[in-house]
Amino acid sequence: MPGTLALIFETSTPRASLALADADGIRKEMGFCSDRNHNAMLFEPLSELMKESARQEIGLVLVGSGPGSYSGTRVGIAAAQGVAIALGCPAVALPSILAVPSAENGAPCLAIGDARRGSYWTAPLENSRLLSEPALCDAQGLQAWVSQALADGIPVFSFEEPGRFPLPGELAAHVMLEFPDAARLWKTWTASDENARQVWSRSIPQPLYLKPPHITPSKRPPLLRS
Repeated sequence: MPGTLALIFETSTPRASLALADADGIRKEMGFCSDRNHNAMLFEPLSELMKESARQEIGLVLVGSGPGSYSGTRVGIAAAQGVAIALGCPAVALPSILAVPSAENGAPCLAIGDARRGSYWTAPLENSRLLSEPALCDAQGLQAWVSQALADGIPVFSFEEPGRFPLPGELAAHVMLEFPDAARLWKTWTASDENARQVWSRSIPQPLYLKPPHITPSKRPPLLRS
Protein backbone atom coordinates (compact mmCIF):
# COMPACT_ATOMS: atom_id res chain seq x y z
CA MET A 1 0.00 0.00 0.00
CA PRO A 2 1.56 3.34 -1.04
CA GLY A 3 2.37 5.94 1.58
CA THR A 4 -0.12 8.71 2.26
CA LEU A 5 2.35 11.53 2.90
CA ALA A 6 3.97 13.90 0.41
CA LEU A 7 7.38 15.51 0.71
CA ILE A 8 7.55 18.86 -1.10
CA PHE A 9 10.59 20.84 -2.29
CA GLU A 10 10.46 24.47 -3.48
CA THR A 11 13.92 25.90 -4.19
CA SER A 12 13.44 28.02 -7.32
CA THR A 13 14.05 31.33 -5.49
CA PRO A 14 16.39 32.43 -2.67
CA ARG A 15 13.46 31.86 -0.27
CA ALA A 16 13.42 28.07 -0.32
CA SER A 17 11.09 25.81 1.63
CA LEU A 18 10.37 22.14 2.25
CA ALA A 19 7.21 20.61 3.66
CA LEU A 20 5.59 17.36 4.69
CA ALA A 21 1.89 17.07 3.88
CA ASP A 22 -1.04 14.70 4.02
CA ALA A 23 -4.66 14.81 2.85
CA ASP A 24 -5.52 17.24 5.65
CA GLY A 25 -2.83 19.76 4.64
CA ILE A 26 0.67 20.70 5.70
CA ARG A 27 2.05 18.82 8.68
CA LYS A 28 5.26 20.77 8.88
CA GLU A 29 7.03 23.35 6.70
CA MET A 30 10.59 24.63 6.99
CA GLY A 31 12.15 27.53 5.10
CA PHE A 32 15.58 29.00 4.58
CA CYS A 33 17.10 31.84 2.58
CA SER A 34 20.16 31.41 0.39
CA ASP A 35 21.11 33.13 -2.84
CA ARG A 36 23.51 30.53 -4.22
CA ASN A 37 23.98 27.91 -1.50
CA HIS A 38 20.80 25.83 -1.58
CA ASN A 39 22.96 22.72 -1.93
CA ALA A 40 24.66 23.49 1.40
CA MET A 41 21.51 24.46 3.32
CA LEU A 42 18.93 22.01 1.99
CA PHE A 43 19.87 18.89 3.88
CA GLU A 44 19.40 20.00 7.48
CA PRO A 45 15.67 20.83 7.06
CA LEU A 46 15.27 17.78 4.81
CA SER A 47 16.74 15.53 7.49
CA GLU A 48 14.45 17.03 10.13
CA LEU A 49 11.36 16.51 7.98
CA MET A 50 12.35 12.92 7.22
CA LYS A 51 12.40 12.24 10.97
CA GLU A 52 8.74 13.28 11.19
CA SER A 53 7.53 10.06 9.55
CA ALA A 54 8.46 6.50 8.71
CA ARG A 55 10.00 6.02 5.27
CA GLN A 56 7.10 3.88 4.07
CA GLU A 57 4.61 6.65 4.90
CA ILE A 58 5.90 8.91 2.09
CA GLY A 59 4.28 7.99 -1.21
CA LEU A 60 4.98 11.10 -3.30
CA VAL A 61 7.72 13.68 -3.72
CA LEU A 62 6.77 17.01 -5.30
CA VAL A 63 9.22 19.66 -6.48
CA GLY A 64 8.91 23.12 -8.05
CA SER A 65 10.37 23.37 -11.56
CA GLY A 66 10.63 27.17 -11.86
CA PRO A 67 11.14 29.27 -13.85
CA GLY A 68 13.48 30.84 -11.33
CA SER A 69 17.01 30.37 -10.10
CA TYR A 70 18.55 27.85 -12.45
CA SER A 71 21.00 26.44 -9.89
CA GLY A 72 18.44 26.52 -7.07
CA THR A 73 15.83 24.72 -9.16
CA ARG A 74 18.32 22.06 -10.24
CA VAL A 75 19.41 21.45 -6.64
CA GLY A 76 15.80 20.96 -5.55
CA ILE A 77 14.99 18.62 -8.43
CA ALA A 78 18.14 16.55 -7.91
CA ALA A 79 17.42 16.21 -4.18
CA ALA A 80 13.77 15.35 -4.82
CA GLN A 81 14.70 12.65 -7.32
CA GLY A 82 17.31 11.22 -4.98
CA VAL A 83 14.84 10.99 -2.11
CA ALA A 84 12.17 9.48 -4.38
CA ILE A 85 14.58 6.79 -5.58
CA ALA A 86 15.57 5.97 -2.00
CA LEU A 87 11.93 5.76 -0.92
CA GLY A 88 10.72 3.94 -4.02
CA CYS A 89 8.05 6.52 -4.81
CA PRO A 90 7.42 8.92 -7.74
CA ALA A 91 8.97 12.38 -8.01
CA VAL A 92 6.75 14.89 -9.79
CA ALA A 93 7.67 18.44 -10.84
CA LEU A 94 5.16 21.23 -11.34
CA PRO A 95 5.73 24.92 -12.18
CA SER A 96 6.78 27.02 -9.21
CA ILE A 97 4.98 30.03 -10.66
CA LEU A 98 1.68 28.32 -9.82
CA ALA A 99 2.57 28.39 -6.11
CA VAL A 100 2.31 32.14 -5.39
CA PRO A 101 -0.40 34.25 -3.72
CA SER A 102 -1.61 35.79 -7.00
CA ALA A 103 -2.31 32.35 -8.49
CA GLU A 104 -4.01 30.97 -5.39
CA ASN A 105 -7.37 29.25 -5.93
CA GLY A 106 -6.83 29.29 -9.70
CA ALA A 107 -7.01 33.07 -10.09
CA PRO A 108 -5.78 34.41 -13.45
CA CYS A 109 -2.47 36.26 -13.36
CA LEU A 110 0.65 36.97 -15.40
CA ALA A 111 4.15 35.90 -14.35
CA ILE A 112 7.14 37.78 -15.73
CA GLY A 113 10.88 37.30 -15.35
CA ASP A 114 14.27 38.49 -16.50
CA ALA A 115 15.86 35.98 -18.92
CA ARG A 116 19.05 38.09 -18.98
CA ARG A 117 20.97 39.60 -21.90
CA GLY A 118 18.11 41.84 -22.95
CA SER A 119 15.36 39.23 -23.01
CA TYR A 120 12.41 38.59 -20.69
CA TRP A 121 9.83 35.88 -20.23
CA THR A 122 6.09 35.95 -19.66
CA ALA A 123 3.63 33.23 -18.66
CA PRO A 124 -0.16 33.61 -18.30
CA LEU A 125 -1.76 31.46 -15.59
CA GLU A 126 -5.33 30.48 -14.80
CA ASN A 127 -7.12 27.62 -13.05
CA SER A 128 -3.86 26.45 -11.45
CA ARG A 129 -2.18 25.80 -14.80
CA LEU A 130 -0.10 27.50 -17.46
CA LEU A 131 -2.23 28.78 -20.33
CA SER A 132 0.93 28.63 -22.45
CA GLU A 133 4.57 27.79 -21.86
CA PRO A 134 6.77 30.70 -20.69
CA ALA A 135 7.82 32.63 -23.80
CA LEU A 136 10.72 34.98 -24.43
CA CYS A 137 10.22 38.59 -25.52
CA ASP A 138 12.14 41.85 -25.73
CA ALA A 139 11.57 44.96 -23.62
CA GLN A 140 8.84 46.24 -25.93
CA GLY A 141 7.06 42.90 -25.85
CA LEU A 142 7.26 42.78 -22.06
CA GLN A 143 5.69 46.22 -21.80
CA ALA A 144 2.88 45.14 -24.13
CA TRP A 145 2.17 42.00 -22.06
CA VAL A 146 2.13 43.88 -18.76
CA SER A 147 0.01 46.75 -20.16
CA GLN A 148 -2.60 44.36 -21.53
CA ALA A 149 -2.77 42.28 -18.35
CA LEU A 150 -3.27 45.32 -16.14
CA ALA A 151 -5.85 46.75 -18.55
CA ASP A 152 -7.76 43.47 -18.23
CA GLY A 153 -7.57 43.60 -14.44
CA ILE A 154 -5.13 40.67 -14.25
CA PRO A 155 -2.43 40.84 -11.54
CA VAL A 156 1.22 40.74 -12.63
CA PHE A 157 3.93 39.25 -10.42
CA SER A 158 7.59 38.36 -10.52
CA PHE A 159 10.13 36.50 -8.38
CA GLU A 160 12.48 39.45 -9.00
CA GLU A 161 12.42 43.09 -7.94
CA PRO A 162 10.05 44.98 -10.30
CA GLY A 163 12.59 47.79 -10.65
CA ARG A 164 14.89 45.59 -12.73
CA PHE A 165 12.40 45.48 -15.61
CA PRO A 166 12.42 48.12 -18.40
CA LEU A 167 8.89 49.27 -17.62
CA PRO A 168 7.49 52.79 -17.21
CA GLY A 169 7.03 53.74 -13.57
CA GLU A 170 3.25 53.48 -13.70
CA LEU A 171 3.49 49.86 -14.90
CA ALA A 172 6.38 48.78 -12.67
CA ALA A 173 4.45 50.04 -9.64
CA HIS A 174 1.78 47.40 -10.29
CA VAL A 175 4.17 44.45 -10.61
CA MET A 176 4.10 42.49 -7.34
CA LEU A 177 7.12 40.73 -5.87
CA GLU A 178 5.97 37.27 -4.82
CA PHE A 179 7.66 33.99 -3.96
CA PRO A 180 6.45 30.40 -4.20
CA ASP A 181 6.59 28.06 -1.23
CA ALA A 182 6.20 24.36 -0.55
CA ALA A 183 2.79 24.77 1.11
CA ARG A 184 1.31 26.49 -1.93
CA LEU A 185 2.94 23.94 -4.24
CA TRP A 186 1.05 21.25 -2.34
CA LYS A 187 -2.16 23.27 -2.52
CA THR A 188 -1.70 23.63 -6.30
CA TRP A 189 -1.29 19.86 -6.63
CA THR A 190 -4.37 19.04 -4.54
CA ALA A 191 -6.50 21.67 -6.33
CA SER A 192 -5.54 20.47 -9.82
CA ASP A 193 -7.68 18.08 -11.82
CA GLU A 194 -6.65 14.52 -12.61
CA ASN A 195 -5.64 15.39 -16.17
CA ALA A 196 -3.15 18.03 -15.00
CA ARG A 197 -1.71 15.64 -12.42
CA GLN A 198 -1.23 12.95 -15.05
CA VAL A 199 0.54 15.36 -17.39
CA TRP A 200 2.95 16.41 -14.63
CA SER A 201 3.43 12.83 -13.47
CA ARG A 202 4.32 11.57 -16.95
CA SER A 203 7.01 14.21 -17.44
CA ILE A 204 10.59 13.74 -16.28
CA PRO A 205 11.31 16.33 -13.55
CA GLN A 206 13.50 19.07 -15.00
CA PRO A 207 13.79 22.85 -14.74
CA LEU A 208 11.53 24.75 -17.11
CA TYR A 209 14.60 26.58 -18.39
CA LEU A 210 15.88 23.39 -19.96
CA LYS A 211 13.00 23.42 -22.41
CA PRO A 212 12.99 25.64 -25.53
CA PRO A 213 12.44 28.55 -25.82
CA HIS A 214 13.77 29.19 -22.32
CA ILE A 215 17.45 28.79 -23.22
CA THR A 216 19.07 32.22 -23.12
CA PRO A 217 21.14 33.05 -26.26
CA SER A 218 24.86 32.52 -25.88
CA LYS A 219 27.11 35.47 -25.09
CA ARG A 220 29.49 34.39 -27.83
CA PRO A 221 28.86 33.96 -31.56
CA PRO A 222 29.07 30.40 -32.87
CA LEU A 223 32.59 29.24 -33.80
CA LEU A 224 31.41 27.73 -37.05
CA ARG A 225 29.12 29.42 -39.53
CA SER A 226 27.34 27.70 -42.37
